Amino acid sequence: MNIHEYQAKEIFRKAGIPIPPGEVATSAAEAEAIARKFGGTVVVKAQVHAGGRGKAGGVKLAKTPQEARDVAEKILGLTIKDLPVKKVLVTPAADIETEAYVGVIVDRASKRAVFMVSPAGGIDIEQVAAETPEKLMRYPVDPRYGLMPFEAMELGFFLYDDVKKARAAAKIMQQLYSAFVSSGGSLAEINPLVTTPAGDVVALDAKMVIDDNELDRYPAIAALRDESSEDPSEVDARNANLTFIKLDGNVGCVVNGAGLAMATMDLVKYYGGDPANFLDIGGSSNPEKVVNALRIITSDPNVKAILFNIFGGITRTDDVANGIVTATKQNPLKVPIVIRLTGTNEEIALKILKDNGFSAMTDMDEAVKKAVSLATGAAA
Repeated sequence: MNIHEYQAKEIFRKAGIPIPPGEVATSAAEAEAIARKFGGTVVVKAQVHAGGRGKAGGVKLAKTPQEARDVAEKILGLTIKDLPVKKVLVTPAADIETEAYVGVIVDRASKRAVFMVSPAGGIDIEQVAAETPEKLMRYPVDPRYGLMPFEAMELGFFLYDDVKKARAAAKIMQQLYSAFVSSGGSLAEINPLVTTPAGDVVALDAKMVIDDNELDRYPAIAALRDESSEDPSEVDARNANLTFIKLDGNVGCVVNGAGLAMATMDLVKYYGGDPANFLDIGGSSNPEKVVNALRIITSDPNVKAILFNIFGGITRTDDVANGIVTATKQNPLKVPIVIRLTGTNEEIALKILKDNGFSAMTDMDEAVKKAVSLATGAAA
C-alpha cells in the first residue's frame, strides 16, 4: 500500500526525524492561505501515488501567497500517470547546501531490511546505482538488534566527512528504521536528505510503501489508504478478492496460481507480446471470481486479446468455464479470447464451452502464441 508524502512525513516526524512544517490543501484558496501563514517562499507539491512529480509539473516554488494559489490551481488540474491530483502539500522552501539519499527496503535475497545511502541525492536512486555505483552503500540490518549506533555512524560517514553532520544523519537513520519497522513498511526513503548553510541535516521528502500483509497489525496505518489515488482497476480487484496488478501491455491474462501467472507472463514476453496485467484468481472454484476478473480486464482499453490459462487442481475447470459463459453473457466481449484449460473436470469444462460457442486449448505454449498473435494483429 502506498501512502502520500504528507502521511509519510507525519510518521517520520513522530519518530523524531527533523522535517519542515507543511499542510495539505485541496483547493487553490487553501494553498494561498497556508502560504500566507508560513510567509516567504513555499513549495507546492502534488500528492499522488506516482513518481516523477517534478518532471510532470507537480512540484513548484511560489514566492508569494498569490503565486502559491496560481501554481496550486495548475497542479490540482494535473493528471500524473493517469492519476488525478486532488491534494497538494504546501511547505516552506529550504536553503539547501547538499543533497543525499537515505532509504531502507525489505531485501528478499538477504531476508532482512537493507539500508541504501548515497551522497548523490535528489535524483532517482536507480540512476545512481547504474551510473555511479561507488556512490551507493548497501547495509543489511540484523533484525534481532535493529540498526546499531556504530552501524548508523558508518552510514553517516559515508554521506558526510563532517562529524556533526554524520552524527545527525546516523540519528535520523535509526529513527527511520524505527518508523519503518513500527509501520509494517516494505520501503521508506528520504530523497533528498539535505544539509543547510547553518549545518542542519533535514529530511525534505518522505516516501513509504506499506506491506499489505502487515495492515491487519496496524489498523491506524491501514486507515491511511487513499483509494482515490490508486488505479481504479486495482481497487476493484482488491474489493473482489483478486490479486491484480495493472501493467502496460495488451494481452489480458486470467490465471490461477501466482507461479503459473508469472510463467504465463514470461511466455507472453517470450513470444513477443506484452502482458496487460498480473491477475491470479486463486484456488477458489467460485465462478463469480471469473466474472469479476473479466469485468476488470475488459475495462482496460489497452487490452486487445484475453488469455485464460487455467490448471485445474483445487480449481475446478468447469467452474471457470461457467464463469466465462456467465461473464460474456452479462458483458459481450469486444476483443478475442483464448482459453487454455486442463485438469480437474476438464472434459465437463470443454463441453460447457463448446455448447456456448467457445473453443479451448490444452497446450500452454500454443495458447500464448495465439493470444499474442491476436493482440499484436489487433494493435497493428
